[in-house]
Amino acid sequence: MTLLRMPVFTWMTFVTAFLLLFALPVLAVGLFELTFDRLFGANFFDVTAGADPILWQHLFWVFGHPEVYIMILPSFGIVSEVLPVFSRKPLFGYAAVVFAGAAIAFIGFGVWAHHMFAAGLGPIANTGFALSSMVIAVPTGIKIFNWVATMWGGRLRLTTPMLFAIGLVAQFTIGGLSGVTHAIAPHDYQQTDTYYIVAHFHYVLFGGGMFGIFAGLYYWWPKVFGRLLDERLGKWNFWSLFVGFNLAFFPMHLAGLWGQPRRTYVYPAGMGWDLMNLLSTLGAFVIALSVVIFLANVVIAQRRPMDAPADPWDGRTLEWATDSPTPEHNFHEVPIVHARDDWWHKKYEEDKEGRPVRVPAGAADDRDQLEVGARERGIHLPDPSYWPIVAASGVLLLGYGAVFLKPDPTGTAWGVGGIVLAALGVIVFLSGFFGWVLEPLEEPHGSHR
Repeated sequence: MTLLRMPVFTWMTFVTAFLLLFALPVLAVGLFELTFDRLFGANFFDVTAGADPILWQHLFWVFGHPEVYIMILPSFGIVSEVLPVFSRKPLFGYAAVVFAGAAIAFIGFGVWAHHMFAAGLGPIANTGFALSSMVIAVPTGIKIFNWVATMWGGRLRLTTPMLFAIGLVAQFTIGGLSGVTHAIAPHDYQQTDTYYIVAHFHYVLFGGGMFGIFAGLYYWWPKVFGRLLDERLGKWNFWSLFVGFNLAFFPMHLAGLWGQPRRTYVYPAGMGWDLMNLLSTLGAFVIALSVVIFLANVVIAQRRPMDAPADPWDGRTLEWATDSPTPEHNFHEVPIVHARDDWWHKKYEEDKEGRPVRVPAGAADDRDQLEVGARERGIHLPDPSYWPIVAASGVLLLGYGAVFLKPDPTGTAWGVGGIVLAALGVIVFLSGFFGWVLEPLEEPHGSHR
């Protein structure tokens, strides 16, 4: 499988990994400096000692804006897998979608200060970041147009995954349009720290991220668990979430433009925000109802036998060539990929009019490489280890210990509880780390499956 034959979801996960690699260290630096300010009297952010609190905003947002794409790009990848399957068409502009995702990640590191237009950076910095914030709308728009073009002229099947995927395209477009207004620095002065901002990022990260996650859950659930989620409950889940989401967050645009500050839930009567907040509250309860419907769907599905077919959606990518649920070793033999959507091309060929025609079973020369049978071939798999979660628990204890080392940040007393927690965290972490390192390189006889 060459890079430009990988599924788009794999591409977006790959791009997200690089975002994490470069964004999280910046946040770590900011947190270390804040910890040293709090515990050891360092002077990174204390304005009374001559430090500059704007430094914290820079460090946070250099991480914080790429974090938006860390959360949204995997959902973009999910939608790029779901739409072609239920449109019965290949993804329009595959290469453009892939490179647009990479461009979003790259440009995303150059727009952080549009969160700081009101911080007093000056007209030159504001102008530069306003331009970069407008530029990042271009690759995002490319993705949206490619998704619409994928559906255009297709034979759409409005299954639950497809409904959530279309919901992402619609809601994220609204969030993107409101986001472009933030790039206009004078306009951003009115929007900053109001509910307009809250409305925008929920349309991006809930309307985008969560709708994509639900699309992926319904789409891959049979492949992971061997059971199909109920379609009728799934549609109730979608429509209740769609209505509740818009009811909760669209009124926030108006409340914000009318002056309601964010992080505020108690305000004087007569400000003109009451109706908008009432609608948002009702919408939040509808969202909660939607989540309950999804959980009920999961419980009902888990009570059914694992009888999902290997390829329930007539999929295009290779995971649908394996059993449902997927065997621990995935494929019996490593498949050789000859085209994008390789599994689709193994199932269909085109007639004289260019319409897909099902290939008779067994007609493909290399179909054995993608067989769906569960025949065992003595495939070697490493045994699972519990040591990594032990080491991670130690880091958690160490972090809480650092928080409580000084119960009073302005004082000099050291908290005994914090010292004990931190010491315990170090011991647990080292135990988990060395336990993991010292595990045998080869599993005992009998662990080959």
